[in-house]
Amino acid sequence: MIRTTIIGLGLIGGSLGLALKKFGGGEWLITGCSRRQETVKQALQQGAIDRIGIDIHGAVSEAEMVVLATPISAIPDVLIEIAPHLKAGCIVTDTSSTKEQVQNWAVSSLPPGVPFVGGHPMAGKETWGFDVAEPGLFEGATYCLVPSPSTTPRAIKLVTKMVETIKANPLSISANEHDRLVAGISHLPLVISSTLAILTQKDPSWPQMSKLAAGGYRDTTRLASGNPQMGRDICVTNRKALVAWIDRFLVELTRFKESIDKGSSEEIESTLISAKEGRDKWYKQRFSSGG
Repeated sequence: MIRTTIIGLGLIGGSLGLALKKFGGGEWLITGCSRRQETVKQALQQGAIDRIGIDIHGAVSEAEMVVLATPISAIPDVLIEIAPHLKAGCIVTDTSSTKEQVQNWAVSSLPPGVPFVGGHPMAGKETWGFDVAEPGLFEGATYCLVPSPSTTPRAIKLVTKMVETIKANPLSISANEHDRLVAGISHLPLVISSTLAILTQKDPSWPQMSKLAAGGYRDTTRLASGNPQMGRDICVTNRKALVAWIDRFLVELTRFKESIDKGSSEEIESTLISAKEGRDKWYKQRFSSGG
């Protein structure tokens, strides 16, 4: 059996445990760790883990693989705490939304002989915690695998096996490229969603406006309901790439604003047609044909 310790049993860590136990054919022996003992007990009762990690040192000492599914801001301290207790050959991976900073922490903290493979499942919800974890969360999702200077072929093989077991699709990508691309399609939408929620709800007419808000507002502001700590960590650890995308967004928004201000129906329609065609093409390729 593959002795695996999952540190952090929220939406991602909990779903990972549930998926490995459901689809893993009994091959994964999972120890779970969390700051909240109630969460660990709940994970054990619902079959996401096989054993409770009473203390983090003991929980990782015999592990073949350790998965860090904590908030990004907790990772530096967790790495320092577990590093002396990892056996040679143990593989460490994570599930964080940003990769370059996490990789730097891992390289500086983990001992020689303990390879690190960055990981990021492109799956989630605006809700969080073990209560909303589900084994099917990763099915069909892209799961980014980010090699580090310490990564070995064996490490890639085992983490890939984990990804395929939970029915996700592994994609190898560098830390820098990952952070640049994800800033555009995941982190920028978070900023836009949150800004729209703040803008409208600060308006004096919000009590009346809120009665009119329906599907469009709900869908566009969905990400604003996400975990504020996770959103903060994303913005802090990927600020350079995110600021670059915000700058580009402001240029496009200003261009669109100018077309509206001029009342140029041709320019406005052209912008909307371009947006619709691009979005429809992506959606068809990504979802309609199982892309």
